[in-house]
Amino acid sequence: MPLSSNEQTNMTAGALVDTLKGAFHTPPGFRPAHARGILLDGTFTPTEEAQSLSSAHHFNAPSTPVMVRFSNSTGLPQIPDNANDANPRGMATRFVLPEKDGRRQHTDIVAHSTPFFPVRTGEMFLEMLQAIGASSAPDAPKPAPIEVFLGKTPSAAAFVGAPKPTPESFATEKYFGVNAFKLVASDGKPTFVRYRITPDAGESHLSEDEAKAKDPAFLHNEIQTRVIDGGASFTLSAQIAEEGDTTDDATVHWPEDRKVVKLGTIKVESVTDENDEKQRTTIFDPVPRVQGIEPSDDPLLDMRASIYLISGKQRRGAGPHH
Repeated sequence: MPLSSNEQTNMTAGALVDTLKGAFHTPPGFRPAHARGILLDGTFTPTEEAQSLSSAHHFNAPSTPVMVRFSNSTGLPQIPDNANDANPRGMATRFVLPEKDGRRQHTDIVAHSTPFFPVRTGEMFLEMLQAIGASSAPDAPKPAPIEVFLGKTPSAAAFVGAPKPTPESFATEKYFGVNAFKLVASDGKPTFVRYRITPDAGESHLSEDEAKAKDPAFLHNEIQTRVIDGGASFTLSAQIAEEGDTTDDATVHWPEDRKVVKLGTIKVESVTDENDEKQRTTIFDPVPRVQGIEPSDDPLLDMRASIYLISGKQRRGAGPHH
């Protein structure tokens, strides 16, 4: 997983990592966003539709091992599961592919429990974080910098205003990939898609009062119990773009009447061994980097990959959690 070939992207990504870590006072060895999480192991089983849309290994093999990380928002490793700020939740899925030339191979899907993303570029995300920081200063101007930013950035206002309720379980939440990707079939036919992951147990959320009454580790405890008692399963689907749909801007939603095709089932079956250490050393990659799936021209993909890599190398350099 290389850094971006665009040096400006890497500089902005580094500034974003530093800004997030500074905002949350994130300790070494933890992610500056989605610091608190849990890793689980499982299996992905594809559908025939997946085979027809993409030549990627995991869409054509009978099944593929997966590693799934559920997480809370923010760079706070101790954030309570029932805190409002722990929403939206994250679900990152790693498809563990056969080794190639003695090297481990994988491809990842990074999804969140909201289809909204506040901005379309890393530079705008940095501007938004800086506006939030400036607004919390004792001598902050009026109107606050974040109010000014939201006033001129409708997508950020929509993200902030979108409901983000606390789920009853990580396994009763729906997750969205906000970036578009290009699936390429074995005959070369391209299809632009956005991933959706829906819980087979059905969606279920808590009211604010119900969430407040919960234990601060209730989601992390519940998913472990659920997995031990028989597992949790999710349906991976693709929302299919039509001619003229925007594929390079995460803030532009496609119409809800777009076709949604089932790509397969993600079954979460066990809690990963050496969980904290694996979380520290695993670097998810928003860019697919496999035959049969290509990134779109969305500038956030390159930016996010650089952020994840810079942050991941810092975590690995920090040594084990104590």
